[in-house]
Amino acid sequence: MNDRSCLAVILAAGLGTRMKSALPKVMHAIGGRPMLGHVMATAQSAGCDRLAVVIGPDTKSVEDLVIKAAPGAACFTQVDRNGTAHAVLAARPALEENVDDVIVLYGDTPLITADSIAKVRQAVADGADLAVLGFEAADPTGYGRLIVDGGRLVEIVEENDASDSQRKVTFCNSGIIAFRGSLLPGLLDEIGNENAKGEYYLTDAVAIAAKRGLKVVAERGPQEDVLGVNNRVQLSQCEAIFQNRMRREAMLAGVTLVAPETVFFSFDTKLENDVVVEPNVVFGPNVTVATGSIIHAFSHLEGANVAANGKIGPYARLRPGASIGEGARIGNFVEVKKATVEAGAKVNHLSYIGDARVGAKANVGAGTITCNYDGYNKFHTDIGAGAFIGSNSALVAPVRIGDRALVAAGSVVVSDVPDDALVVARGQQVNKEGRAAKLRAIKEKAKGKT
Repeated sequence: MNDRSCLAVILAAGLGTRMKSALPKVMHAIGGRPMLGHVMATAQSAGCDRLAVVIGPDTKSVEDLVIKAAPGAACFTQVDRNGTAHAVLAARPALEENVDDVIVLYGDTPLITADSIAKVRQAVADGADLAVLGFEAADPTGYGRLIVDGGRLVEIVEENDASDSQRKVTFCNSGIIAFRGSLLPGLLDEIGNENAKGEYYLTDAVAIAAKRGLKVVAERGPQEDVLGVNNRVQLSQCEAIFQNRMRREAMLAGVTLVAPETVFFSFDTKLENDVVVEPNVVFGPNVTVATGSIIHAFSHLEGANVAANGKIGPYARLRPGASIGEGARIGNFVEVKKATVEAGAKVNHLSYIGDARVGAKANVGAGTITCNYDGYNKFHTDIGAGAFIGSNSALVAPVRIGDRALVAAGSVVVSDVPDDALVVARGQQVNKEGRAAKLRAIKEKAKGKT
C-alpha cells in the first residue's frame, strides 16, 4: 500500500453537550492527548498522507490542535449537523483531489489502531470499491447492523430503521469506511435523508454501491478499537483500555512494573529496558527514562528526562524541564523544576530545586531550597560539581555555589561562593546559661494563677 495515496477524513464536529462540558468533545484527553490528536496520529502512522478534519463552528481550540499536530492538514467547517454523509461532504474540496483511498474516521474514537485502518485500506488495494470495518458485539443495541449476503456486504441498517430480524444481527458497523477515492463524491451525491432522523447517513453509500454492482466488503476488527466517547463514563473506559495497552507494551519492551494497574502513562511516555517502576507512579506528558533507572513509589513525573541508572523517589515530583543525570538521586519529597541535576549528584530529602544546575556529584542536604522567584521574575542558581549544601539552607538566586564549596547547615546564601570555600550565613548563636530554667519557672507560676 505504500505506493497508494490516502486521504483520511476525520469527523470532529461533535460538541461537548453530552460530556457536560464547555470543551469540544474531541478535545477531551486520553493519556494526556486530546482524542482527536490520537486519531490524527494513528491515521498518519497507517499511511494516510493527507488529512482533512471536519470541525464544528466556533471551535478554534480544535482548529488550533489540527494545525499544531499536522500543519499540512486541512480544516473544513460543518455548520449544520445533518448526518455523517453531510459532514464528509463538508470536505468536498479535499475529496475531489486525485487520491487512491479515502478513509472516514471519527475524532471521538481514540483507540483506533493502525492495524484496523490497514485492514480496510488493504481491502481497497485488493480490489474492493468500498470496505467497512465491523465488529462482533455481545450487545449490538444502538449500533448499525452489517447485512451480509453470500459473503457480500449489501446494506448497513441503523438501529432506528432496522427490522426485528435485522436487530438480531451482531455484526455491527464501526462507522469507519474506506472508499476508492474516485467513487466517493458520486456516492455522496446519491445519498438521501429518507430515514427516521431525516439525516444523510454515510452508511447508505453501502447500499448505493451494492446496487451499482460495485465490490463492497466488510472487514472485522476488535470492538475496543472503535469504542466511541459520548460521556465521561465512556471516556474513563477508553482511558482504562489505553493504560492497559501502554502497560503491556512497556512490560513486553523490558520494563518492570511492580504493580501495573497502579502505574499511569501519557501517550508519549518512553521507558527503556531494565527500568523498574514501583507502585502508584504517574507519568505526565513528555517523559523519558533511560535504562537501569528506578522510579520509586508515589512519584509524579512530567516534562522530565532521567538518564541511565537514576533513582527517583519515593514521593518525588519532577516538573517540566527537570533533567536528571546518570546515576543521580532524587529522593523523598523532593521537587525539581526546570533544573539539571548532573551525574552522580544527590538531592535526597525534602528539597526544592528550581531554575538551577546541580553539578556532578554535588550533595544537597535535607530542607534545602533554591529561592528562584521574587514575585515577578525567575532567577538561576548554579551549584558547582562536588559542592556540599548543608541541611535547611536557602540559596537566594541569582547565586553561584562554587565547585567543591561547603555551605553550612541553616545558611541563607545571597551572594556567590568561590570554589573550595566554606560559607556560614546564619545568625550568631548566643547561649544564656540557666535562662531556660528561669523561663519555665515564670511560665509555670503564671499558669498556676489562671
